[in-house]
Amino acid sequence: MPDRDPNDTVSLLAAALRPALLRAARHLRREAQKAGVSALDAQILGVIRKRPGIGGAELAEVEQMTRPSMSGHLKRLEDSGWISRDPALAADRRRVGVRLTAAGEGALAAIQQRRNDWLAAKLDALSPADRAALAAAAGPLARLAGDR
Repeated sequence: MPDRDPNDTVSLLAAALRPALLRAARHLRREAQKAGVSALDAQILGVIRKRPGIGGAELAEVEQMTRPSMSGHLKRLEDSGWISRDPALAADRRRVGVRLTAAGEGALAAIQQRRNDWLAAKLDALSPADRAALAAAAGPLARLAGDR
């Protein structure tokens, strides 16, 4: 990738957004930890909710980690009662799919509520014009993050 001129518009926008996005992400991770779940576990639970029956190998690929690492996370989540493994969930009979349990759904809901409450409080402190600007930026930010 070619080096960018640090004064071009895209580089300036990146420099302006990066610190704020990193700080916001850090605060949101802390909210997950306050709910008793690591940010990575919250991420894994979220993927499992969106894709029930996903296997450990596919989860490792999605989260860009090794299979043994993912296996350890899944074991811990299963021991916590937040996920269950079920061969019937997997598309391939040689594999085992995972799904959230009721306790896992509850843990994920608690994390999302804490994160939403933190963000709502921060948004409430902003001016209506700032909230409108952020509302307009929500779609592009989601696309930037690869969500849409």
